[in-house]
Amino acid sequence: MLLAIDCGNTNTVFSIWDGTRFLCTLRTSTHHARTADAYFTWFSTLINHYGIETDITDVIISSTVPRVVFNLRVFADRFFGCRPIVVGRPDCLLPVPPRVDAGTRPGPDRLANAAAAYDRHGGNVVVVDFGTATNFDVVAEDGAYVGGVISPGINLSLEALHQGAAALPHVDISRPEKVIGTDTVGCIQSGVYWGYSGLIQGVLERIRDEYGKPMQVVATGGLAPLFEQADVGFDAVEDDLTMHGLTVIHRYNKENA
Repeated sequence: MLLAIDCGNTNTVFSIWDGTRFLCTLRTSTHHARTADAYFTWFSTLINHYGIETDITDVIISSTVPRVVFNLRVFADRFFGCRPIVVGRPDCLLPVPPRVDAGTRPGPDRLANAAAAYDRHGGNVVVVDFGTATNFDVVAEDGAYVGGVISPGINLSLEALHQGAAALPHVDISRPEKVIGTDTVGCIQSGVYWGYSGLIQGVLERIRDEYGKPMQVVATGGLAPLFEQADVGFDAVEDDLTMHGLTVIHRYNKENA
């Protein structure tokens, strides 16, 4: 079995892949000081709680936080006896190499998204990934990641608003019934929700105009279903897209080792 690990700036996701489906997905906060032993204690406790039988033989890691990779590699070696594949490292093969400016190293999550989008939808795809940042990943006709857009994430923007304006409260993200808020919370929720809806629509429109070809749009990340309600132009919402991309990259490396 394969253990796929996607480490983002806020959360780290562990998913167990049996070759045909994900048996479970576990989530923890990202912390650079967490040791290999601490990862295993948390992981094994939840696996035992859910009664999942595992025989992990392979591990693949995608991490946008370089400081956590060492302990995750130790975790894989010590407890599963394997050398993990780390997306973005020179020894990790990609189905199609990215085409970006020389010296640029795309985030491993963006590489995984490109591999997954091409595997499921073919080329000419934009992936909108709602995370700590909101990323737009452009996948070419042959499956190559060819660039994109990075904008501040929604929760990050809310936190900055709360910290930078003493009189404004911290609010939950939701779809307001009206655009014009009649209290402070309603005004903030409208600004965030409809503001980001406009950002998404505007960026997608400009990407399509610049790319010059019809494109599908696939959204992923925790807030994707919420913004699907705004009818911003998503063709699909797939919460496992990045993890699926890790399975695609792992399979490619095994087949071409």
